[in-house]
Amino acid sequence: MDLLSVIRRWALREHFSIREIARRTNLSRNTIRKYLRSGEVEPKFKLPDRRSKLDAFADKLSSWLKLEASKSRKQKRTTKQLHTDLLALGYEGSYGRVAAFVRDWKTARQQEQETSGRGTFVPLVFHSGEAFQFDWSEDWAILGGQRTKLQVAHFKLSHSRAFIVRAYLLQTHEMLFDAHYHAFRVLGGVARRGIYDNMRTAVDRVGRGKNRQVNARFTAMVSHYLFDAEFCNPASGWETHVLNLLHRLVDDKPVTAPTVDAPKALVLSKEPRADVERYDTLRDGARAREVRHAS
Repeated sequence: MDLLSVIRRWALREHFSIREIARRTNLSRNTIRKYLRSGEVEPKFKLPDRRSKLDAFADKLSSWLKLEASKSRKQKRTTKQLHTDLLALGYEGSYGRVAAFVRDWKTARQQEQETSGRGTFVPLVFHSGEAFQFDWSEDWAILGGQRTKLQVAHFKLSHSRAFIVRAYLLQTHEMLFDAHYHAFRVLGGVARRGIYDNMRTAVDRVGRGKNRQVNARFTAMVSHYLFDAEFCNPASGWETHVLNLLHRLVDDKPVTAPTVDAPKALVLSKEPRADVERYDTLRDGARAREVRHAS
């Protein structure tokens, strides 16, 4: 996540002092004050992507590393030997670049083995105001006599399980921002972090492990609302388990597309308001029944 977003969250939400933020970021206190006084939620410039001389040989080096991983320790080629072999193929870069690539590849491979071997465990209990989860789904409705596909935004608090669902025609940035605005307004606040799938309106590129190239407009929204965004691993839908429960409750029931008159479909007759305390009471009562049943 962008450093500017972290600075704003520490100062405006966590109420850290300027001195503490400067200590954590190694920036001067004047720089911190300038960022906070400007009111900016995103940087005004973006560093260009500098291509590395190793990019053309990245696939080749990855295949070598995968092959070397299956060999015994004495039979494996060292990083210097791999660098020498790349030079024979026309690589003109430094040894340090190759060594850094090898370290990153081994770290990513170790994380992948730990995840696939033992599984990833997501806590089922969240503190109040700790997190929310967001995801999209598709549904159908009859608008103006025509069967229309809708993009449904699901927004749910991880602690109270209070949720809000809004339907749109497209999954654009404008629809994404509108869904967050109404969700925060109806639910009465902003949780400390948000859990997302790797949707295109948020992530431009999925890297190794947890590395993500986050969209600039999504970063600006996160910085504006002062929460921390987390993204699930690819093909790991169970990490948004709260929303998966909601999807199953809806998807497992046969429903027909409702008929709605446009433009009345776009107007709420009554403003919804989440009763979070009621959700807490229902959840605590369900947990008490489970404990009595288990005993």
